[in-house]
Amino acid sequence: MNNVYTHGHHESVLRSHRWRTAENSAGYLLTHLRPGMSLLDVGAGPGTITADLARLIQPGPTTALEASESALDVTRSTFAELDIKVEFVVGDVHQLDLPDDSYDVVHAHQVLQHVADPVQALREMRRVCKPGGIVAARDSDYRAFAWYPLLPELDEWMELYQRLARANGGEPDAGRRLLSWALEAGFENVESTASNWTFANDEDRAWWGGMWADRILESAMAHQARADGVPESTLQRISAAWQTWSTTPDAWISLLHGEILATA
Repeated sequence: MNNVYTHGHHESVLRSHRWRTAENSAGYLLTHLRPGMSLLDVGAGPGTITADLARLIQPGPTTALEASESALDVTRSTFAELDIKVEFVVGDVHQLDLPDDSYDVVHAHQVLQHVADPVQALREMRRVCKPGGIVAARDSDYRAFAWYPLLPELDEWMELYQRLARANGGEPDAGRRLLSWALEAGFENVESTASNWTFANDEDRAWWGGMWADRILESAMAHQARADGVPESTLQRISAAWQTWSTTPDAWISLLHGEILATA
């Protein structure tokens, strides 16, 4: 199935993704991992989470999967500097070219919100997971993000992101849908939780606000917005608002994520 990755791989996007670790992005899974397990990381991105998970299950094998060779090259670049053995695979999560019952853990972080058919993706993740193994997924819920101060341009940003992501076949509010999708995919034992990222100090505000100030002007989302007829003045206004937010002493943002641990 074809779908478009809304964020793309501009430096401003990778700046965000490289911040992610197993601790801040997969905490719900960590107590279930042990050395010797086998793990598939679907949508490995820059591989920072993948690397952390691989360390926890060594000497068990880890496979990093991405949708294209160019995306997988980003993953490979991270592991080129690490002494961690990982297999790199290009594949479509809707139809994985992997054997049944191959992995103890199949993990996906911020993936199902972007795929054309998340239920089919979960079915495939279940198929390649060993009986009794774990399928783990975490996705953001954009509509549940909360921030202060309430700058109107950030509301514009949210509406624009929702529209562009849905035009690409994605579901930006995936976090609240994970449990439903897992049950529809045939899982009977699903633990559903939630966690959040919060940015509320000077360093975090500068990083998050500056990153989005760049992304709204330079990333794949920005190019899509221009192609969709969004005026340059609108993008510039949203970018400026993120810069304003990032330098406001009492600015605060919390990003809700849904999580599932589903037994295969």
